[in-house]
Amino acid sequence: MASFLKKYLKKSRFELKEATQLYFLKRLHRLLTNGYSILSALNVLQWDKELRQSAKVMTKVLKNGQPLDRAFEHANFHNTIIAYLYFVRINGNLLASLENCITMFEHRVTYIKKFSQVIRYPLVLGFTFIILLIFLKRSVLPSFTELFQMSTTSSKTVHYSIIAIDFMSTLFFIIIAALMIATIVWYFIKTKLTIERQIHFYEKIPFLRSFIRIQTSYFFSIHMSMFLKAGLPIKDTLTNMGRQDKLPIVAHYSALMAEKLSSGFFIDHLLLSLPFIDKQLALIFQQNNNMNTLAKDLTTYADFLTNYLERIMMRVITLIQPVFFIILACFIILIYVSLMWPMFQLIQSV
Repeated sequence: MASFLKKYLKKSRFELKEATQLYFLKRLHRLLTNGYSILSALNVLQWDKELRQSAKVMTKVLKNGQPLDRAFEHANFHNTIIAYLYFVRINGNLLASLENCITMFEHRVTYIKKFSQVIRYPLVLGFTFIILLIFLKRSVLPSFTELFQMSTTSSKTVHYSIIAIDFMSTLFFIIIAALMIATIVWYFIKTKLTIERQIHFYEKIPFLRSFIRIQTSYFFSIHMSMFLKAGLPIKDTLTNMGRQDKLPIVAHYSALMAEKLSSGFFIDHLLLSLPFIDKQLALIFQQNNNMNTLAKDLTTYADFLTNYLERIMMRVITLIQPVFFIILACFIILIYVSLMWPMFQLIQSV
């Protein structure tokens, strides 16, 4: 445990925020477009205090003869960025990889920013609601019990109200605790599970299953199209995609298909058998024999998935607040009825 904390603290000391990582990529892309070499561009980036440490780390790694994706990995950039730049080793197209990486990562930063803005107010309300429940259990309900103990009917109602409010508060705390525990447990056991077991687990979660299918199909199609544009055959492309370790599902599927292709299977049939690959991808491979047309269609399909995912994410984000407010309103109404019903019964008995 101590070694884990030490490793985590050491890693996070110079880790950039995701918005800053995007800013770094854009600055680097602009410098490379203007004719700078990668090392010269990193030297220029050191003029910016916010980017200086990461640029220094990357410069040192590159001068030691390691590839660009390793430099980004040592600088603690996000795994999807490292995965994009890993393929520069094979296709050699740094600018195109950076452009695609910036587009993808910009969407991610936008989603996270909007999600944090939307969830902020519900979290404050939820925290206030928890304090209200604690106050009701500790102060209001005992006072109600003493007030209505002379009336048998009202006293029973107060008793039931206490049970109902206690159940709601307990359920609220259990849900929060279960989510926190599940997240922590998954974080520690994920690396110990094989990729096959991880895929099997993801298949059981409906919303997550759909999201991973879109994400995996996007990464597979965009990287495959870049390799085909570079002139690599499909089998070599799959072999190279299977060697990276930052997109484990894509790597697993690619290695599996490369092996099956050697046994005489067709790639469109293999794609149809993979649960986290969209069936449309198989149709694209089935309809195209020309590599240039296939690469073009895969790029178009990746753009389609990007737009589709953007619409889905924005729809989910816009639904978070209304759904939370409706649930919270139902809890408040139940509590209000539980508190007012004994009073109504007492008034009727007078």
